[in-house]
Amino acid sequence: MSLFHEHKKLFSLATILFGTLTLFVAVLPSQYNQENNAPLYGSIPLTKEQEAGRQIYIREGCVGCHSQQVRNVDMDKTWGDRPGIAADYALSTRKSIWQNAGTLMGTERTGPDLTNIGVRQPSQDWHLVHLYNPRTVMPQSIMAPYPWLFEIKSKAEKGDIKVNVPSEFMHGKIGDVVATEEALNLVAYLQSLKQVKLPDGTPNPDFLYKKEKKETDGTTGAGAKELDGAELYAAQCMSCHQQNGEGLKGAFPPLKGSKIVLDDNPEIMVGIIMNGYDAREDYGVMPAVGTNGNLNAEEVAAIMNHEKTSWGNTAKKVTPEQVQKLMDLAKLSAPKQ
Repeated sequence: MSLFHEHKKLFSLATILFGTLTLFVAVLPSQYNQENNAPLYGSIPLTKEQEAGRQIYIREGCVGCHSQQVRNVDMDKTWGDRPGIAADYALSTRKSIWQNAGTLMGTERTGPDLTNIGVRQPSQDWHLVHLYNPRTVMPQSIMAPYPWLFEIKSKAEKGDIKVNVPSEFMHGKIGDVVATEEALNLVAYLQSLKQVKLPDGTPNPDFLYKKEKKETDGTTGAGAKELDGAELYAAQCMSCHQQNGEGLKGAFPPLKGSKIVLDDNPEIMVGIIMNGYDAREDYGVMPAVGTNGNLNAEEVAAIMNHEKTSWGNTAKKVTPEQVQKLMDLAKLSAPKQ
């Protein structure tokens, strides 16, 4: 037992033991994973701008509130089309011997998971407004604002990306809010976060602990039970068009009183939902919500009917059969990728 009275031998033994444990518990498993893992086919390395945005994401501590991991439980279907797998993180490697920021999986969801945010919310305009002050687009948000990622100029110059911030969120400041390069890079990184589809023929891993599905009568059309259009609207549309349907002045158009929403001919409305819309300079680009969200005709019809009959709107409702025909036409007219 003299070992405990000779501090040099005791410290040496502790160092050897710690080093051995580190080797077998951390170093060798990490090396094995690196050598026996590869990115999925279709994975795209980050661009210079996206990588710069990733470093800003790290610097600003975003990982403290946002995770990037879709667990294999039913409740995580909100965040991705399938549970995450090791190959999803194969392109995320350490940047230097001193900087191990390989994965940004996070540990909690004070804010939503961002694994698939590039699909769920691809709009640059929305992300910029949200970063300047999250309460602008989500009144209930507890996320911190990041105004230092923007400049306020007396007038936006040519080439500037102007952010349409409502006056009540300017706190008395006058001028145009302009996104800095850092803000644009951060948004570019967020837009890059997309789940890659598994190779053809490879089944998606199952989500576990599935919720019991409510019984339906198995019918379609007039006899079918309607989906909750308000719930679908909240998930797919509310972040831009707002809960009250009034949109955000100068950024996202209102649906309340909209001629397109009130039109008894739903062709244009279905086309916009499926293919997006970018024809008005005074508003941000609308992404192809229906296509990006893989919405079916019943879901699109439920969203449209909610919009057509809410906030004082009194338009004629649509049926899933009508919507399906128009969705097929929208696919034919969709811009080629």
